[in-house]
Amino acid sequence: MILEPKIIGGVCLTAHPGGLKKALEEQIAYVKKQPPITMPKRVLVIGGSTGYGLATRIAAAFGGGAGTLNVSFEREPSERKPASPGWYNNKYFDEAAKAAGIRAESMNADAFSHQTRAAVVQRIKELFGEIDLVVYSIASPVRTDPDSGTAYKSVLKPLGKTYTAKSVDFLKGTVGEASIEPASDDEKNQTIKVMGGDDWTLWVDALLKGGVLAKGAKTMAYSYIGPEVTYAVYRAGTIGAAKEHLEKTSKTLNDTLSAHGGEAFVSVNKALVTRASSVIPVVPLYISLLFKIMKAKGIHEGCIEQMYRLLASKVYGKQGTIRDSEGLVRMDDWEMREDVQKEIQSNWDSVTTDNLEQLTDIAGFRNDFMKLHGFGWQGIDYKADVSTFG
Repeated sequence: MILEPKIIGGVCLTAHPGGLKKALEEQIAYVKKQPPITMPKRVLVIGGSTGYGLATRIAAAFGGGAGTLNVSFEREPSERKPASPGWYNNKYFDEAAKAAGIRAESMNADAFSHQTRAAVVQRIKELFGEIDLVVYSIASPVRTDPDSGTAYKSVLKPLGKTYTAKSVDFLKGTVGEASIEPASDDEKNQTIKVMGGDDWTLWVDALLKGGVLAKGAKTMAYSYIGPEVTYAVYRAGTIGAAKEHLEKTSKTLNDTLSAHGGEAFVSVNKALVTRASSVIPVVPLYISLLFKIMKAKGIHEGCIEQMYRLLASKVYGKQGTIRDSEGLVRMDDWEMREDVQKEIQSNWDSVTTDNLEQLTDIAGFRNDFMKLHGFGWQGIDYKADVSTFG
């Protein structure tokens, strides 16, 4: 069938396998051009089908020669509907890694269930014996507690009072205002249950009890802090509360793993175009301003550049894991540079619909969004009939 982007409310409901294969090939090619990463060879990625999780898997495999096991829950294709982007990413990654002689396997399963954890422990024993690195990169709007059966749903809302600020419709290219009503205590608590550290803890516990965490094993999860202009809706909102819980969890897990010579930490990453960030009010405008400035300064990074740098210089470099005073690995160091943020603040006050294209990289934001779903790639015939099975 002919696959075209179908976008409703800032969410793309379709994906193009040919474009996603090309995206994966380009990320692999980037990593292969970099110096090799000296790192362990057995990696578990929980949520490695898209974004930072996928990029970490690519960097570990093609930069460090690591075998990887990925767990993610993706929509499979049918004769009439394409799969979710992550399904194709998993398929093409596993094929590319195996062709290069690198062990790779993806399990399409609910990462929140005890049954999945038990199956993963067993598969680790069969594939690797033990795991040296556990990457927790789950991004899900809902989570069912595996013990109580309670389903929790996350929301993206401020806390305390209504938030109103500039925002942009990145598809239409119009600047306006967005207002978001504050979250209730229940909404805040549910968001923490979905996006906080509870599930990460369950994974580490299961791997320890299963005897598959190697001595000195590391585990890391991903977070975001951001600047003042997005603070109220992100860091000081429901998602920020969940991220704070995740970061607090890392300290508890670090105490547990340190007894085995290992460690746990959170990497605070740079703002990037993701399927989630595209629908957060205010954030697309901030990212568009950020990209314009960072590209002009020659310090822009996408997912793959960021995750290669994380593994090569912040986790497995000569100094080992490099943390700040709060115990966080700061991959947002270039984004949060004073000169970058000063320019963003200045342009934030000036940007309008009329000068949006000049002051921001809204075109780059739009292009990155389309490419996340396999669209907008040069060399792909989007008028051609393709199989939804890739």
